[in-house]
Amino acid sequence: QVQFVESGGDLVQPGGSLRLACAASGRIFSIYTMAWYRQAPGKERELVARISTGGITYYASSVRGRFTISRDNAKNTVFLQMNSLKPEDTAVYYCNKYPPTPPWGQGTQVTVSS
Repeated sequence: QVQFVESGGDLVQPGGSLRLACAASGRIFSIYTMAWYRQAPGKERELVARISTGGITYYASSVRGRFTISRDNAKNTVFLQMNSLKPEDTAVYYCNKYPPTPPWGQGTQVTVSS
């Protein structure tokens, strides 16, 4: 099974930027569509963005134009560049395959607040 370790979350002011990284275990990382998800307090986990093995991307409407997902198959890593952050982006961010399979990683906390 593939396991995930997310990093890069922080407290940032509105309008700021962050770059999240997710290191995945497993030698077959490159065959999976990978995705970032987030879960805000009191809400269900939601899909933020995904990237196919060929680099085709999809973004939730709430982040399109502000977030960019990318991957480095040689390093088994997927990234999420987040710009123009808003308070409503506050959440724990997770990476996983798309569609997701257990286990989930511990996630990384992103807090957007002044």
